[in-house]
Amino acid sequence: MMRVLRRVAVLVGGGALLTIGVAMIVLPGPAVVVIPAAIGVLAIEFEWARRWLRSIRAGAARATSALRGHRGRGAADIEEAR
Repeated sequence: MMRVLRRVAVLVGGGALLTIGVAMIVLPGPAVVVIPAAIGVLAIEFEWARRWLRSIRAGAARATSALRGHRGRGAADIEEAR
């Protein structure tokens, strides 16, 4: 019984957080923070959310490494590279 209650609580809480995050796409707010957090909450209980979370983390790692490629270069150097 506790397992079912926990699953329902995670679903309701994560679903609410996800709904708020999606609304923040068009409303002011940090949607890029709230949506992954909601997926993280849902990943506690659901395998599909774990797969999405792994995909989000991989994309964030790729973006971070791409940004770090420009670290230490001046603004003029970056403009010339474009």
